[in-house]
Amino acid sequence: MANFLFVLSKDDNESATRCFQFAKIAHEKGNKVNLFFIDDGVAWANKNSDLTIKTVTGDCPRDYLPYLVENEVETGICTPCAKNRQMDEADFFTNMQLDGGPHLIDMAAEAKVFNF
Repeated sequence: MANFLFVLSKDDNESATRCFQFAKIAHEKGNKVNLFFIDDGVAWANKNSDLTIKTVTGDCPRDYLPYLVENEVETGICTPCAKNRQMDEADFFTNMQLDGGPHLIDMAAEAKVFNF
């Protein structure tokens, strides 16, 4: 079993869709998976986000993110990135919580890291 860390830094539908897709695949294969949202990527923590916008390939975040939420895949949300965008944990999906850079670095030291 491998350990994967998926880091999402963009508020971009294509990037988010791929991030969630590959995290789902890795988790389904029995791997340890963590996600961490930084910079503009923290927007995807908002449970009121529109997850239905299709990518060029025809899929969308809604095809993958609900699986990650339902399976409680741990997702850290950069605290200063979220706070400076007036975001609060009450608006997050249930598997997401505020987190910091030290934990991100600790996770990255033990994982294969994918950046989106």
